[in-house]
Amino acid sequence: MEKLFNDYGINLTQKQLILFEKYYNLLIEYNSKFNLTAITEKKEVYVKHFLDSCLVTDKICGQTLIDIGSGGGFPAIPIKIINENLSVTMVEATGKKCEFLKEVINNLNLDNVRVINGRAEELAKDKNFRENFDVCTARAVARLNSLCEYCIPFVRVGGQFISLKAKAEEEIKEASNAIKVLGGKVKEIVNYSLIDAERTLIIIDKINKTDNKFPRGHGKERKNPL
Repeated sequence: MEKLFNDYGINLTQKQLILFEKYYNLLIEYNSKFNLTAITEKKEVYVKHFLDSCLVTDKICGQTLIDIGSGGGFPAIPIKIINENLSVTMVEATGKKCEFLKEVINNLNLDNVRVINGRAEELAKDKNFRENFDVCTARAVARLNSLCEYCIPFVRVGGQFISLKAKAEEEIKEASNAIKVLGGKVKEIVNYSLIDAERTLIIIDKINKTDNKFPRGHGKERKNPL
């Protein structure tokens, strides 16, 4: 598995290799109870979850990261394993998945990581969360035009929202208005191949404060995207 990371320019320490192995074992152990992932074969988990999550690490600037819709912990936990000095907050609406994330944190002895059982559209209105983070990440949560409304309000001005997507040319076009309205500006789009899949990183700079009326809540982010 070490070679998989090496091929993409990521050189793991022995400690990091051990942490990924523990993480994989926990994922498989809890998957049948908590429905964390449809991918369970070891190499596929390492490629499609672990490696895919880690490829964003060199784009992260700052010391505080919030991950929206963390699910089984992607990309937040792999990012934390690679960057142990990062302070990470994971937001997940499903209680059982939060239980799993806490188990991972405890078993891997990860410091400065917390799990919040809640909904992004509600937490983004809380002064303790709103515009308080250097970076917000999200992977496979919603289409980009909806996702921006969930995520950009968490980012401080000068910070970034990074969305991890499959091929996303159409989504980027349809999200252009939402990005502008919410105070963002596309900085960089990174397209790359992950073994046999096309992947995209969309990196959005937060250049203006987000109007307090966003996110709108009550499902409007998905039903009627900006």
